Amino acid sequence: MTVLYILFYLSLFILFYNYLGYGMLLILFTRIKRFFTSPNREQFDLVPPVTLLVAAYNEADFIQQKIENCLALDYPEEKLTIIFVTDGSSDGTPDIIRKEPRVRLLHEPQRSGKTAAINRAMKCVQTPFVIFCDANTLLNSQAVRNIVRHYEDPRTGGVAGEKRVIADGNSNAAGTEGIYWKYESYLKKLDAELYSVVGAAGELFSIRTSLYQPVEENVILDDFVISLRINMKGYRIAYAPDAYAMEAPSFSITEEHKRKVRISAGGFQSIVMLKGLLNFFRYPVVSFQYISHRVLRWTLSPLSLPVLLVTNAVLAVASPQPFFKWLLAAQIAFYLLAFIGYRQALRQKKSTLSYIPFYFLFMNVAVYQGFTRYLRNTQSAVWEKAKRS
Repeated sequence: MTVLYILFYLSLFILFYNYLGYGMLLILFTRIKRFFTSPNREQFDLVPPVTLLVAAYNEADFIQQKIENCLALDYPEEKLTIIFVTDGSSDGTPDIIRKEPRVRLLHEPQRSGKTAAINRAMKCVQTPFVIFCDANTLLNSQAVRNIVRHYEDPRTGGVAGEKRVIADGNSNAAGTEGIYWKYESYLKKLDAELYSVVGAAGELFSIRTSLYQPVEENVILDDFVISLRINMKGYRIAYAPDAYAMEAPSFSITEEHKRKVRISAGGFQSIVMLKGLLNFFRYPVVSFQYISHRVLRWTLSPLSLPVLLVTNAVLAVASPQPFFKWLLAAQIAFYLLAFIGYRQALRQKKSTLSYIPFYFLFMNVAVYQGFTRYLRNTQSAVWEKAKRS
């Protein structure tokens, strides 16, 4: 029975800490930090030369809109270089880009993957700062200005923008995917205030060009690895919530499933590649943030779910304490709601009450599948176009 109690409370603690407790600690630590530091209220209007680098693969249906969005950014034309790299595209995407004289096109017919394309494109970047963004997103007009102002701090090696999931004309809501990213954005804000964002999202992020380290072509999460390697060089990643990339939610739960499994496989690959970040003695603050925010979500948290359910079921029968029975009933209700949410998702319907439990389990199941792909080395690093609403 002692072992059961240990496993039960340990799994309960891991799940609570990973999804709620860490955020609560961040709130506490950032408030303590504010007490001992005075805010810098001086505003800077930096307008250094910047390159906007967009990796696109078979985006003919959206690329014209993306080009127009880039040209409409509120930044001096002579200071903004726009590069599109379209390696492997076969649907006419490069031909559309060639029509715009302000945009520089890099294209090779061979499809080697996003990482290889970015490595090649970075050799052409001659500005001190580069901003990466996806081809299927739209940026707010002030995005570039709001990113580069963070580089006034010499400790800042990169800047993470915000991802916003928006509803389209055929959807009544952005769904739980949007709720999830709002929560992630809040954690990023706290992470950055404490020290650094832990892993930038490829939808929109920036780095000092001099800090770029070519990424191995088999890397699945290039954005994650690029930004964390900058942390390992002693720099922080700032957060600019007023610079955001907007994209539609996934077209279907099948498309979202493919994306989550790929991210999970890439997460395990990244943990191995960035194992130096697990050293608390060398990176005390970043290690704490990295393990709490990222590593636990890809390792112990998914394992804790079945352990909590099984030990709770045994203790609900064996222990006279009503707490175990109430918690088991809550878990059963949670899984039932998740099943209802799954059935609704198959019919392209979403109810917040049932979809939140479903999406939570959906992400954790994807971790198991991603781990299997990582072990078997079956997850390709070659990028796949995500189908959006």
